[in-house]
Amino acid sequence: MVVDLSHRLVPDGLWRLAAPLIPSFASRRQGGGTAGLEDRAVFTAVVYVLTSGCAWRHLPPTFGVSPATAHRRFAAWSKAGVWVRLHRAVLDELGVRGEVDWTSTIIDAASVRAKKGGTLTGRNPVDRGKKGSKLHVLTDARGLPLAVGVSGANVHDSQALKPLVRGLPAVRSRRGPRRRRPDRLRGDKAYYSADTLAWLRQRGITPRIARPGVDSSERLGRHRWKIERSIAWLFGYRRLTVRYEREGSHFAAFLGLAAALTCYKKLAKIST
Repeated sequence: MVVDLSHRLVPDGLWRLAAPLIPSFASRRQGGGTAGLEDRAVFTAVVYVLTSGCAWRHLPPTFGVSPATAHRRFAAWSKAGVWVRLHRAVLDELGVRGEVDWTSTIIDAASVRAKKGGTLTGRNPVDRGKKGSKLHVLTDARGLPLAVGVSGANVHDSQALKPLVRGLPAVRSRRGPRRRRPDRLRGDKAYYSADTLAWLRQRGITPRIARPGVDSSERLGRHRWKIERSIAWLFGYRRLTVRYEREGSHFAAFLGLAAALTCYKKLAKIST
């Protein structure tokens, strides 16, 4: 049953993409030369923590790694950019199959409470000023997460637009060169400003951002439900629903891994 759980959390296809991205790690003398097996065990343990939302100290011993080892490797791999590169590797696999829709991108954000405070937090104006963080998500036209980020809950949504657009990866295409520029960008009125519209147009991106007092919510609903569904997919990873990490970079790492896993589920579905 433990083997079934491990392969359900980290299928062979996902591990084939992740394994080349894992930085080499000098095993301790008592390691017995099982570093490769340990890497997959640690990776699976990290996915379990993200999925279940459990504390590191409550990691079940059935994964074969100690909570301290799992957390230490998670921090090292996060610093090395493993989750960002895994997300891009999965997007490349989707891109060559024509599954990334660049006709438009959609942007939105959602807030979570930060129980222990820490970096990348702020007083949430819609949660009685309690400490919180904001998840920023940019998807393709179908709701596939392409770029994600974290800020304090007091940061205005619009401040994440430029970093997310700049952070769009150059994704492989079925034919021709890699692509990273969408045709259009859609967003609600929180992202509307003359500067933003001009900035997008300078980059060859047509803005489709709701104009305050002009565009109705019914019109926005034709597209917004896709990114709301994507955010719901991300919140399906319980470690993201409430923030317990003091280090903002660790919470952002969990978000990046969740985006990679969300994209991999799409890849696994079309590959069967």
